Amino acid sequence: MSLRSNLPELAKHTLEDARKEFAMGARLGDFVVAGKNFGMGSSREHAPLIIKMCGIRAILAQSFARIFYRNAINIGLPAIICDTSQISEADELDLDIGKGLVLDRTKEIQISFPKMSPTMEAILNEGGLIPYVEKYGDLLLA
Repeated sequence: MSLRSNLPELAKHTLEDARKEFAMGARLGDFVVAGKNFGMGSSREHAPLIIKMCGIRAILAQSFARIFYRNAINIGLPAIICDTSQISEADELDLDIGKGLVLDRTKEIQISFPKMSPTMEAILNEGGLIPYVEKYGDLLLA
């Protein structure tokens, strides 16, 4: 809590309760793969933001805590609800949000997920809710 105004420092502690070395080992374009109710207990936008700051491309989970899910979308971090049971730690993944597919290139399997609404996909494409509103705000008010 004392680091919430210092996001770069806070990011150094991302997911450290689950994996001490997570922040140091995360690379640009990596995915977080999780089980059920990912983000439970996190009601601040800081949680998905520092995950994104670690270079994470998307979070794949069987389910998300509602507030975490919305905060992730709002800051432009894809939160994908899918079956993660077949994905292993070192698997190379790719994501096609428009088609609703996760491609596990290591295992040569596709994992489908429900397509997002066009508005949520547009928010992600713009990098989050604020850039989306800045770009389309006048149209939204018309």
